[in-house]
Amino acid sequence: MLAADPAVSIAAIAAEAGVDRRTVYRNFASREELLAAIYEARLSAIERATEDARLREAPVAVALHRYVEGIIGVNRTWPVDLSRMLADEPVRRRREHSVRELTDFLRRATDEGLLRSGLPDGWVSALLPQLMNIASRQLTGLSPAQAADTVVDTLLNGLGAGGAGAAPPTAVTQARP
Repeated sequence: MLAADPAVSIAAIAAEAGVDRRTVYRNFASREELLAAIYEARLSAIERATEDARLREAPVAVALHRYVEGIIGVNRTWPVDLSRMLADEPVRRRREHSVRELTDFLRRATDEGLLRSGLPDGWVSALLPQLMNIASRQLTGLSPAQAADTVVDTLLNGLGAGGAGAAPPTAVTQARP
């Protein structure tokens, strides 16, 4: 509810949760405390997804898919505004650690030949979160694993006709005006 409307009332949140507003306030003294708990839960879920992906040990293709699948699951479970989340200094530091782990992994993926070298610095690390975010919000009919298939295929093969899973040239030709 907070993702859809950051100004949503605590009473509305309580009603959606099936509890009394007082119950929410017994657990969270303020709206800010509730948001902090949500951010903490999201960040912990990101850290678990990163750890479960085994970015340092697993084969890069396997680790990439695990990571993307895990983060899509986190995005769907905790769809909160990251800019507000990152305003909190301790949370921001923890998030930066996760970002460094991903950056190191993407460097490894490039060194091992899974990703193309020669791209502008930071390009893949900027693109991957955007692809995961889009998949989380727009591919809702797919499981996180299926959505991860699409994200990884897009990242590794692009959208051009030469990529894996691309439409046969006749279909592309027929679709052109």
